[in-house]
This record gives sequence, C-alpha cells and structure tokens, in this order.
Amino acid sequence: MAYIGKTPIVGNFQKCDSLNASATADYTLQVGSTNVVPESVNHMIVSLNGVIQAPTTAYTVSGATLSFASALTSNDSIDFVILLGNVLDIGTPSDDTVATAKIQDDAVSLAKMASGTDGNIISYDTSGNPVAVATGNDGQVLTSSGAGAVCAFEDASGGVNTPAFYVKLAGNINLIDDTDTLIPFASEIYDTDSAFTATASNYKFTAPSDGKYFFTWGVRWDFDNSNRGVVTLKKNGSLHIVTESDDYDQYSSTNGSCFADLSTDDYMQIYAYQNSGGAGEMRSASTYFGGFKIIT
Repeated sequence: MAYIGKTPIVGNFQKCDSLNASATADYTLQVGSTNVVPESVNHMIVSLNGVIQAPTTAYTVSGATLSFASALTSNDSIDFVILLGNVLDIGTPSDDTVATAKIQDDAVSLAKMASGTDGNIISYDTSGNPVAVATGNDGQVLTSSGAGAVCAFEDASGGVNTPAFYVKLAGNINLIDDTDTLIPFASEIYDTDSAFTATASNYKFTAPSDGKYFFTWGVRWDFDNSNRGVVTLKKNGSLHIVTESDDYDQYSSTNGSCFADLSTDDYMQIYAYQNSGGAGEMRSASTYFGGFKIIT
C-alpha cells in the first residue's frame, strides 16, 4: 500500500529496557521489567554497535527472547531495541484517549454498559451528567419537575380515588320516632386512610386532605306505619343535602349521592329521621354510607 504525503504513524511503540551484551546470543526483552513479546521479528528495530540490524539474518525472536546470529561479547553494545507493535492496528488505546468522535454511531451496545440496579433508569443531573434514577415502588410513576431537576419515581398525583371508605350497620337498629338520629355505622367494610371514625356518638368521615369528594348512602326502613323518612348528610354538623321518602310502605329505602368540596379535617355524617308514631327498625343489610376523593 502506498501513501501520498507523510506515512501514518500507528502502532504500540515501545522501547525495551537496556540490555547488557555478554558472551551469549540470547537476551530477554522487557519493558518496565516485564517480559514483552514482539508481533514478529519484522516488528522490531535493533541497534547493535551503532548499526541497525537486519531482521531474520542478524537476529531472530521467539516469545520474549531476542537471539542474535552469533554470540556477543562484553565489548559489544546493544544500543536499543524498539518494538513497533502491529503497525496495521492501533493496538490498545491509552486511558482517557478515545474521544466521542472516534466512536461509531450505534456502536455502544447494552452489553458494553456498566451494570446497574434492577429497575433504575438513566437520566441527567443538573450539570448534564448521566445519573441513575432510583427504583420506584409499585404503582408509582416517573415524574419531572422541569429543567434543572432530576426526574424521580413518585406517587401518582390524582391517580387514585383515595381516601375511600364504605361502612354499614353492624346489625339492625331501632330508630326513635320524631328524632334526628346519627346513624351508628359501626361495621367498616374498607377504609383506605383510616379516615372514618366508628365510635359511639362519633360516626363520621374526616377528610385527610383538601379536595372534591363523592358520597353515597342508603337507608332501609322497616316500620309498621306508613309515613315520612328523611336522611340527611351533614357537613361539620350542618345540613349539606337531604333525601327523603314520603308515605313509604312497611319496607322502603331512601338513597342518595352528592359531591362536596372539603378542606382538611372537615367531616361528614349521616342522620335519619322518621315520624311513624313509634320506634321502628332500620335494616343493616341495606343501610350503608361510602365515599371517595375524586381525581382532579
């Protein structure tokens, strides 16, 4: 192969440690006191007594052993031995010498990337350097706070309808005539945030956070006389919405649902009223109260 201009200089050029001539033809080649093996006899420059020697005829090489054609004496001088490496290849680059432009596009495969932690992803920090984003928990989503902040796994904002609760009567109860009575929902079916209180005279849902909430309820009446039944949803002890059944039969239900804007620590309760003329029974199987925070 011919070159126009200056011949490219490539190869792993190494100057061997000094060799002292003696009454032998064989010498061990070392660099930094470590044995080295030339690519071949033709990948060396050997100077003896100020004269560059011809490879193969003046010397040969086997492994790390340089052998001259005849034994030398102490009067000879091995000036230097230079190893050229494989001049058709670049050899092993020195540390911190390969620039970005030297790497082919799409040349770095996943197999060549450093090992990491299962579930981590690669992002960039505020200085533009790559950084591993710690693994999130089940149900979390990857969020961004915009430029200048590293993304992170966080709970989904508005992604779930919680807090949520559903409660019922623990058993049938007698409802006093002509009295607005707090319904004792003592049986919690579920209560995601422990926001419902099921204690005597204090059966209520308390909002853990600001937001819009949805509520639903139902009351099953079982009275001997037909008349009027009223169910009231109260917010912080004041009327929020009323549902009622007029002239109901012995078995009748009053159901309702509504939305409410709540602030933290606002509470909701269900009251019932009947004027059948006497105490009557409220059925646990169909008397319930539930609700949840709305995704916004």
